[in-house]
Amino acid sequence: MGDKTVVLTGQAGNRFVFSGSDNGIAGNQVETASKILGKHSIFELSESRHKLVRSGLMSFLKPESIQRFVGEMDSLVQQQLFKELNGKDLVQMVGLMKKITFKVTCSLLFGLPEGQEKDELLEDFAIATKGLWAIPLNIPGTIFYKAMQARGRISKILINLMQNRRGEEDKNSPQKNDIISVFLHLRDEAGEPLQVEEILDNLITLVVASHDTTTILLGLILRHLSTDAKTFGEVLEEQKEVAKAVKASGDEGRLTWSEIQMMKHTWRVAQELMRLTPPVFGNFKCASRDTSFDGFHIPKGWKVFWVSSATHMDHNLFEDPNKFDPSRFESSKKSSYPPYTYIPFGAGPRICPGLEFARVEVLLIIHHFITNYSWTPIIKNEPIRCEPMPYPAMGLPVKLRKNESSLVIHK
Repeated sequence: MGDKTVVLTGQAGNRFVFSGSDNGIAGNQVETASKILGKHSIFELSESRHKLVRSGLMSFLKPESIQRFVGEMDSLVQQQLFKELNGKDLVQMVGLMKKITFKVTCSLLFGLPEGQEKDELLEDFAIATKGLWAIPLNIPGTIFYKAMQARGRISKILINLMQNRRGEEDKNSPQKNDIISVFLHLRDEAGEPLQVEEILDNLITLVVASHDTTTILLGLILRHLSTDAKTFGEVLEEQKEVAKAVKASGDEGRLTWSEIQMMKHTWRVAQELMRLTPPVFGNFKCASRDTSFDGFHIPKGWKVFWVSSATHMDHNLFEDPNKFDPSRFESSKKSSYPPYTYIPFGAGPRICPGLEFARVEVLLIIHHFITNYSWTPIIKNEPIRCEPMPYPAMGLPVKLRKNESSLVIHK
């Protein structure tokens, strides 16, 4: 990427990177990611500005907040899933999951209605994401150039959304409960609001960080369930119990927070798949000053790259690491892996603020898909390809069958 880089591996290296202590390691992406996400992205911020933006994100994404809109998220998931699959018997699952997660995210985070604008945003975010770690040549025809053009189009739509939201508030319209409103009301120590560029960069970062990684996890789960009959049966049985609980509650077929908490084994399957194939295999930070780790000098300005597989696949931390074993994440076994060793969402004070949002969205989609459909993969043992994110190489095409007796009453 054109930067001098130190690669840190292992538990001690992870702790050094993620501890949040004043060790000279700050957020700072490679040039391509920095320009696409923006210089005000939370990944670029440090100290008080990082705390301010993170506090805004957490106020919307913390579990207590998510509990309040689980029902709305569930309705959106059902609406998108059944609309996209209606009448289809051949589906490319990666493309389907990208579309569903993106549209659900845009509806909840931005209040963006269905329509051509949302479809164009999905296409542009896909282009922008491809440019994050591309060769930094901003000339026509390159991946990075196309990504920067896509960012420009995304920016126009999101700035227009912000301006409309400000206009609504000036007219004393009812306040919307989304992340744009959260950022518009955020104030720093001096009582000053965030600048438009700061809000824009973090809205772009939030979408890129959320929908692509969530899609990867869904792809990994569906691919694994296609070939592992035992795990498929266990997950289906758990989801049948959830469906019964929903029916007994009489809540019009909507799942609530309590039903999400019933999906323990399904989430353990997801956790184990993220251990074996992390959606983010590593990422860049930067030495903000001369610093050192374990006797090694790291000069100011050098990039620092952390790697998840170094601990995820360490037999000293995870017994028989190549074996798929969701039971290793049972609550009674949590002490079996020390802090800063399982890091699909990062760790410590800088752990991904969207972890709970992603968990709920993944579990809702899996619940409605597995209880309403059966599927058979068209490509047996389809490999995973990293470009740079790990996706089934051919997009996971499947033959789809609607279950005759749907387990869930949906609108």
